[in-house]
Amino acid sequence: MTGAIADGIEIDRDFRAQPSAVFAAWTTPESFARWFGGRDVEVPLAGVDYCAEVGRSWSATMVLPGGRTIDWAGEFLEVEPPSRLVMTLTDRPSRGVRAVLTVELSPTSHGTHMRMTQQTPGFSAAQRAATIEGWQTFLDVLGDIAEG
Repeated sequence: MTGAIADGIEIDRDFRAQPSAVFAAWTTPESFARWFGGRDVEVPLAGVDYCAEVGRSWSATMVLPGGRTIDWAGEFLEVEPPSRLVMTLTDRPSRGVRAVLTVELSPTSHGTHMRMTQQTPGFSAAQRAATIEGWQTFLDVLGDIAEG
């Protein structure tokens, strides 16, 4: 299912790549910088601090069309290659509140099934829908990378 759930959103997606390739796209700084933000947003690798190890913080800066920037931050809570990644994230690092994002990958006959959930505290229905739409554009690029 893809849609709103009790405390957030979930996205189910299939990729024509092995779980290890999809996991690498999630956890390699160079890949993360290429797909996070989708095709129209730049995430310069120089502005990425992203080492997928339990307890490590991460950060990245998105440069939107027009030059506006968004700073992201979080922490890696679980890193279990190639099947599970749990991390926190926020686009307001100074507030200290972080949403939990969980990625579960399972092999299929054609590649990998991904189930991703993200908490969306205080989001309206419209904000949840926009978050799903945004993630879908990000995951299009992640798929291109993983499917190589």
